[in-house]
Amino acid sequence: MNNLKGTRMRAVALSCLPLAGAALPTGAWAQSSVTLYGVVDNAFTYASNQKGHANFYMSQGNLQASKFGLLGAEELGGGTKAIFRLESGFNSLTGAQSSAGVMFNRQAYVGFSNDTYGTLTLGRQYTPYFSMVGALGPTGVLTGATGAHPGDLDALDTTLRFNNSVTYASPTIAGLSFAAQYGLAGVPGSVANGSNLSTALRYDYQAFSAAVGYVKLKNITTSQSLGSFAINSPVNNGYASATSAQLVAAAARYTVNNLMVGVNYSNVQYAPGSHSLFASEAVFNTYGAIATYRFTPALIAGIGYSYTRAAKANGIDDPAQYHQISLEQTYNLSKRTTLYALQAYQLARGKSLIASGSGVAIHDAVAVVGDSQNTTPSSGPSQFVGMVGIRHAF
Repeated sequence: MNNLKGTRMRAVALSCLPLAGAALPTGAWAQSSVTLYGVVDNAFTYASNQKGHANFYMSQGNLQASKFGLLGAEELGGGTKAIFRLESGFNSLTGAQSSAGVMFNRQAYVGFSNDTYGTLTLGRQYTPYFSMVGALGPTGVLTGATGAHPGDLDALDTTLRFNNSVTYASPTIAGLSFAAQYGLAGVPGSVANGSNLSTALRYDYQAFSAAVGYVKLKNITTSQSLGSFAINSPVNNGYASATSAQLVAAAARYTVNNLMVGVNYSNVQYAPGSHSLFASEAVFNTYGAIATYRFTPALIAGIGYSYTRAAKANGIDDPAQYHQISLEQTYNLSKRTTLYALQAYQLARGKSLIASGSGVAIHDAVAVVGDSQNTTPSSGPSQFVGMVGIRHAF
């Protein structure tokens, strides 16, 4: 439920100094820095239907995920830096880790960066698909909590990460940049078994930006290189036993004065294997549009609409359709503190393959706004979610 508004965070820089000691040389040391950053985000939330009941409760990580992290760099000379990032998500209502037993569940990588040759990093990382396409999609301006496409089935929010991954990101040349990532599963006798791949291409020219990305996931339920993947909502949990998944997405934006408009598209395919609980390939297509307007330097409002449709397959002749409209209003009290309000409504139609006990069954499609309601979907075809909260970045 995070988005790329984290660029507005103010960081606190700390010097990284070598340990003092009589045996250490007195020569010059490379310039180094470590940046501590983070977000705390809490809100009051109302949902019209969560498993059959209206609910008023407190939620966290809505405008941005609550998290803290360390970002470091050391100058090595010749324009090259050694870099690292350690980032941990937490529940700012309870203080608990977002992922039990995984301290740096969001990101943990180390590598090299050069202005001429690009950046190479190794570790647990977001995909280029998310970093480039997701940055221009709905969650970049409407937040994943209420703005992600239903259940975040296309992973344009921060629900997809690779473990054991190697990522290369090119420098920007004539507005073009490229990135590729490979997640190694470490299976003896087969490099490809359980490994995952993501690539993306982005173009920026003045007020226009566009990106296209691709993800291929193999052995979804057993892969050691797949760190996290959202397949837990009634939109797609019927396909959790897929042997592989393919995601393709594109997004574009254009900004003129205080107005930004954008469009986005995604195609998601789940392929069955010999042990899958469904028989034929499942395909989802999503079409979306977004816009924001800056009324004052402090006040911004956004709106988005998306339409998601499943293809006929697995005995479903009336496949699920999801219409979702999302609104966001933010008011910046300072560079670090923001008041926000979020509203979203979703209407579902048709039939969907939904997890049922230890198997799957065909049921009426139910609404599940964004990715904040994945585990608390509506029991019927509609769901409204509204939030009012505060986010503080440091």
